[in-house]
Amino acid sequence: MRACDADVEGISAGSLSLTFVPDKLKLCNVTIDIGTAGSIPLVIQSWLSVALRVGGTLRVTGGTEVQKSPTIDYLNNVLANVLRSAGAEITMEILKRGYYPEGGGEALIDVKKRSLSPIEPGSIQNSGCGIVSGSSNLPPHVTERQASSAAELLGKEGISCTIRKDQRTGLNTGSSITIWRGVKGSSALGKRGVPAEKIGGIAARTALDEFASLGVVDTYLSDQLLVPIALFGGTYTTSHLTSHAETTLWLLEQFGYDVQFHQSSVAEFSA
Repeated sequence: MRACDADVEGISAGSLSLTFVPDKLKLCNVTIDIGTAGSIPLVIQSWLSVALRVGGTLRVTGGTEVQKSPTIDYLNNVLANVLRSAGAEITMEILKRGYYPEGGGEALIDVKKRSLSPIEPGSIQNSGCGIVSGSSNLPPHVTERQASSAAELLGKEGISCTIRKDQRTGLNTGSSITIWRGVKGSSALGKRGVPAEKIGGIAARTALDEFASLGVVDTYLSDQLLVPIALFGGTYTTSHLTSHAETTLWLLEQFGYDVQFHQSSVAEFSA
């Protein structure tokens, strides 16, 4: 609405229909306070679809790492890097980390208006493995143990990682770890009563499964890239069609975007 001065009807709880009539896109400078630990990365993904075309800044408060959502570190080091490789100029800064239930995390994102090339993740070389172990209101040894556990498991498979530890203070106590190599990654969130070593191990084992899987990108990234390739063209493969990707393909079709999908030994998307 703020990016295109849209006329909207039916945007209320219990509404059975929604009418959305957009005007022309404009520079997309937006400040959003979700008010809870609602996912900051999911808000960024929605905003990026417009900002990549017209530019803008987004300051958003909520949850930087929450359940059933990519972490802010995954967004910056995997999704945004793919878009950068196509010519996007994206700067992402984590001002505060926020966890369930109140959130209180804050991120600032700046996107310059640029002409993007078709998005081809297969052209991105695996430039080494990265780990970000983050926390809020916890002693430094928690992020250290998360990272060390993950790095040890990855090292046994011959994968050496650059590690960054990020301890913050905030409204809520929590931790997370994000691992990536090229265009494949994983993450895990800390849980009360679960040792930090176990959280690091969960993230590492998930990452190893993704690194070994067929296809160019991981299954998480496969649905996140569908809107960008619908807008700018491109092609990529992943191991299989996820329910999120299937839903996004259907939704894009309703808006007149033709994204092709083919399943063989891998799932291939192209536009």
